[in-house]
Amino acid sequence: MNVSVLGCGWLGLPLAKDLINRGHVVKGSTTSQEKLHDLTAQGIIPFQIKLFEEGIQGDIASFLDDSQVLIIDIPPGLRKDPAENYIAKIGRLKEHIERSSIQQVIFISSTSVFKDGESMPVYTEEDIPNGIGVNSEQLIGTEKLISSDNYSTSIIRFGGLIGPGRHPVNYLSGRKNVKNPNASVNLIHLEDCVGLIDNILDSGLNGIFHGVYPEHPAKEAYYKEIAQKKDLALPQFDHHTASVGKIIKSVRVERELGYTYFKNITG
Repeated sequence: MNVSVLGCGWLGLPLAKDLINRGHVVKGSTTSQEKLHDLTAQGIIPFQIKLFEEGIQGDIASFLDDSQVLIIDIPPGLRKDPAENYIAKIGRLKEHIERSSIQQVIFISSTSVFKDGESMPVYTEEDIPNGIGVNSEQLIGTEKLISSDNYSTSIIRFGGLIGPGRHPVNYLSGRKNVKNPNASVNLIHLEDCVGLIDNILDSGLNGIFHGVYPEHPAKEAYYKEIAQKKDLALPQFDHHTASVGKIIKSVRVERELGYTYFKNITG
């Protein structure tokens, strides 16, 4: 199968390498000219692609041409540019997808489409997104936009991503007055992200999937344990303000895919 991976970053690059190891032909994109050589060295057919609200920079037609699957892994860049219209950028991409050979789109979304609450609400794939804030609204709008009659669509909402060089404890270490000590964590390891995408590709299933490790320890207990394991300064939590949070369940992943998470979040 020919697969195009839009966004060969922290998740997209190891995913592309995994797909090649599984026998697929992979095109991969980066926004950086300097990274094109790195993609080539990994056996990925490289493209420099950048999405804008007004259009797309790069040879998007060739990037999509002859591929059956497109995996979109470019998160909203709202921290750098809060005024960015992510929905409009993906809308420009969709115009090209509908004119291409793409038969399946896998869109990487986030569990941030759901709102936190003091009651620690539990959300499954059947719940309607209710997140507030610009990032949540942009993702919710994009999830609605990306579907089409011209191709099948799978949306994967990943929890917080952990793996090589990436763990929230590195940011929280030594900080004081960290909010929401009693909130549940919703995390997933990079290797399980790749594993889930592999399983969805193999299964042919469409629709919405949640990718979150099935254990949800409290934030304070979890991050203090991980900090100790990594020999980092312990974060100090705010116990004067009520905690808000949520629990994300991966019902379809376990029931329909039969997927078993193999990377424990405490490992």
